[in-house]
Amino acid sequence: MSDKVTLGKLSTGVPGLDTLLGGGLTEFSFNLIAGAPGSGKTTLAHQIMFALTQSGRKAIFFTVLGEPPIKMLRYQQQYAFFDVSQVGKNIQYINLAEDLRMGDFSGVLERISREVEAFSPDLVFVDSFRSVVQTARTGTEGVADLQYFVQELGTRMASWQATTFLIGEYAHPEAEANPILTVADGLISLSQNVAVNSVTRKIRVVKMRGQHHMAGYHIFRISDRGVHVYPRLLPPLAGERTHGDPVETNVPRVPTGVAGIDRMMEGGLPAGHSLLVVGPTGVGKTILSTAFLKNGVDHGEKGVIASFEKGTSRLRNAALEQMVQAGNVAVLENRSLDLSVEEVLESLLDTIARTGATRVVIDSLSEFSLYLAPEFRQDFRESVFRILTALAKTGVTVMLTLGMEDRFTEMRFSRSDLSFLTDAVMAMRYVAVEGKLTKVLAIVKVRGSNHSRELRQFEITDQGIEVGESMVAYEGVLSAHPSAAGTDIRHDF
Repeated sequence: MSDKVTLGKLSTGVPGLDTLLGGGLTEFSFNLIAGAPGSGKTTLAHQIMFALTQSGRKAIFFTVLGEPPIKMLRYQQQYAFFDVSQVGKNIQYINLAEDLRMGDFSGVLERISREVEAFSPDLVFVDSFRSVVQTARTGTEGVADLQYFVQELGTRMASWQATTFLIGEYAHPEAEANPILTVADGLISLSQNVAVNSVTRKIRVVKMRGQHHMAGYHIFRISDRGVHVYPRLLPPLAGERTHGDPVETNVPRVPTGVAGIDRMMEGGLPAGHSLLVVGPTGVGKTILSTAFLKNGVDHGEKGVIASFEKGTSRLRNAALEQMVQAGNVAVLENRSLDLSVEEVLESLLDTIARTGATRVVIDSLSEFSLYLAPEFRQDFRESVFRILTALAKTGVTVMLTLGMEDRFTEMRFSRSDLSFLTDAVMAMRYVAVEGKLTKVLAIVKVRGSNHSRELRQFEITDQGIEVGESMVAYEGVLSAHPSAAGTDIRHDF
């Protein structure tokens, strides 16, 4: 026979988890949810259970804990997914603590069997299965009896067509749960990683029979809405240009909102490109990014600004506040000190999709790095790369700001590990001209486009940024060029 058996998939109702599982849980599978105490196992199990019983499925949740189920339910009811109307109707809670104390696996198995046959559930949960394992290690029945118990439980659940979950406190499930792993179709491992003062929760699908699941560790958070998984993904590749297709040479330009800068970039930033604006504190990076968003609003475009240390309330930026209040610019702010790249990226993409924004500002990368969990700070370049790659897929035009120390005696245009990630780089800095501190800017690169290579003076006035004279170096001192109206020097890439 060439016909293949089709495995049914169950959506877990946990944001991001179905992606890791390869589309959802396999129906009638035998699964282990493992992790250290406090990692979120019971919460994850309840969230899956309540999501699946919303469609009329029935579930039994067996507890083998020393505490009564009422105590566990008191805390689980605090989550938004908990639907008290399902308890007693589609969900039953049964405590096996007394059966377990008898030390007889066959007695526990028969109690589970009687309850399952009487209620005919589609889902069965046993929490915490570690208690059963400890009984095998300390009681009269050994590991061989435990293995038989697990195998028999799995066989009976399959014959009853129930999807089963064993929940256990395993720090290293691969090493500690071998008898269970021989039977388990799926193994989901939860952990908490501590680095400095930061705690990062991670989830890993160790095993999932019959389907292609995502390997590796992925970030998850627990909020009042329950568990939210953030898969580590890159967007799909753009379709390749086939032979004979015309090469796009006339890419539309997106004005920056500053006429002088647009002239230096021959009309503005190419649409869909990313521009990194680098400069020391107070030089005008945030003012430029606000002008960029305002120019879009003036042309009927929506914008998004991701702000970290500087929220709109601290910016005291009337133009930005007005755009936000009018609903033309959405602001993403986060005060967490252990952010993951996945969380920031998901918020950005969701907001872009919701608002239809075509312009995005990240202000600033310097502050963004302070809010990341330590493991993401260690490879900040990868974090920025993933954000830019995903934003490029949406087609938005992006402006990022980056604070850098101005050393005055050096020509530093960016951090070397970041500048190659963006399509364009603009440097803003201070120089001393005739005993005064003067602001200057330069377009360092624009991929696929000509641009000015001059250093230009600029000022910040009530009207915004005004670009003025070009600069030349004479005997190591920067000074104003006597004929600022000269032709821009350009080069191709």
